Amino acid sequence: MEQKPLLLPAFDPKGDRISPVLPDGVKNFLVDIDGTICDDVPNEEPERMGTVLPYPDAYKILNKWYDEGHVITFFTSRTEAHREITEFWLQKYGFKYHGLVMGKPRGGNYHWIDNHIVRATRFKGNFTDLVIENKPIEVFKGG
Repeated sequence: MEQKPLLLPAFDPKGDRISPVLPDGVKNFLVDIDGTICDDVPNEEPERMGTVLPYPDAYKILNKWYDEGHVITFFTSRTEAHREITEFWLQKYGFKYHGLVMGKPRGGNYHWIDNHIVRATRFKGNFTDLVIENKPIEVFKGG
């Protein structure tokens, strides 16, 4: 893992400091592991976590985005008990990344609420560059 890109100071309309932001054009990618960059391995079968093969397109695209200066953070339902085997596996297959967050809630049907822009992309078997499509989304009423 390498150091994350420089964060820029940000201010609200009153001039008060708020959470810093990435430079224009830099994206924060949060990427699941099981079922997204490799076959789905449940936490109940940790012995498979070190032997599952990565999806070649995932490796290629994620490392490309990393090399372009984007932030790659793996966000997985694997537990802290699986951190060592997960880091070993990511290094073994040459994934470039900035962070690894363990303990994502299991079960899917995620609904992320944040004060920053959030874009979600559901993985459906092909890891490619992203394209823009307009789709209906849920928003807060009156917002």
